[in-house]
Amino acid sequence: MKCNYITIEREYGSGGTKIARRLAEECGIPCYGQEILEAVSRKNNVPVDSIQHYEESVSGSFLYTLFLMSKSQSGDSDMLTQEGHIFLDEQKEIERLAAKGPAIFLGHCAAGALKSYPGVVKVFIRANEEDKKKRIIKDYAIPERQAEAVRKKYDNKRSRYFYANTARRWTDLRNYDMILDSSGLGMDGCVTVLKSLIDRS
Repeated sequence: MKCNYITIEREYGSGGTKIARRLAEECGIPCYGQEILEAVSRKNNVPVDSIQHYEESVSGSFLYTLFLMSKSQSGDSDMLTQEGHIFLDEQKEIERLAAKGPAIFLGHCAAGALKSYPGVVKVFIRANEEDKKKRIIKDYAIPERQAEAVRKKYDNKRSRYFYANTARRWTDLRNYDMILDSSGLGMDGCVTVLKSLIDRS
């Protein structure tokens, strides 16, 4: 299969963002993560911080989300909550960016937005608890006493957002084509593995 897009979900502190950015640089293709939020922020005239808050507080079931989305697509967009508008705009932005060509996408349920696109490889990056703690303290300047609470906060946010918009568990390995352990492979090893998918294309 020709690999056109890599979507990455990752545990907080696993190094997934750095892996994605380094992979993009080595392959000469774009990586989109924060850029998706910034585009949606500009479109809706809503600060990025507010969008992140919506993602943190996302609630409701996938079936309800589908109901609201169907209302929106039938022209009744006022039925959507602010969360619903943000999610739909994120998905549209991912599709717009994907139309430009091969790319790497970080989070935002990108695999769902690209489900009809050919050559999508879905990746989950994890790491052991000690390595995640060290990386959180070093890379994000989080005090050691707060590291575990911060890790749980962000992993819970990602898990809730993923479930609310896909009806699937974020950590269910069946959602992914490839699981990479950055503790075992190292960040360089993860980049090498993913680069081989693109190089074979």
